[in-house]
Amino acid sequence: MQLPSYYLPRPPLDLDATTIDAFEALWMHISNFLEVEELPYSLSIPRWQFLCYLAEHKPVVLHGSGNPNLRELEPRQTNDVSEFGNRCAIYAASDGIWPLYFAILDREQYPMSLTNACFRVIMPSGARSEPYYFFSISQTALQHQPWHTGNVYILPSTSFEQQPPFASADAEIQVMQCASSEPVKPLAKLTVTPNDFPFLNQIRGHDESVQSQRASADPNGFPWIEDTA
Repeated sequence: MQLPSYYLPRPPLDLDATTIDAFEALWMHISNFLEVEELPYSLSIPRWQFLCYLAEHKPVVLHGSGNPNLRELEPRQTNDVSEFGNRCAIYAASDGIWPLYFAILDREQYPMSLTNACFRVIMPSGARSEPYYFFSISQTALQHQPWHTGNVYILPSTSFEQQPPFASADAEIQVMQCASSEPVKPLAKLTVTPNDFPFLNQIRGHDESVQSQRASADPNGFPWIEDTA
């Protein structure tokens, strides 16, 4: 399946035994927390790689936020074009990079609309691609470089439902989004900075009114941009 060039593949994630041992030690640290605590991270390995490891190998999902004081997450009604993403729920990612985008955006100081995606391609053989991404915010906000230090909350995946895959051309698309209709207490949080987000320089800007018109005319035309090659 040939994807448009605006979809960004995940950077290489080639973890050696020493790195995995370090990640496992951090996971054991998390497992000993009685309440949500800041996870001390002193490794030279990028934080996004640790988060990807957790998302792929541990019973957790990840939630990015600018709020450093969340003790419990409550379901909230969202506004999304998809049925799965448009309900009263807590949303989280089964991916380690996607939540960084939400963590570093300063949406309080710079109001903005967001257009984003994270997905894998599932071939008829069952083989899955590495994740692909798309990130855009309002152009009026992008010009201010609206980044700040944020937090990725590590949540138990017990109550979360994975978004079902959908058919596309000769494959299926698995969006890396999960939802819980129940309140969830985080296991831990990890502080992240804009420099921890590997696609910081690939965040696009869009005109909100133009995008809204395109989405209304073609609800399935995500991401509603002109350069569709």
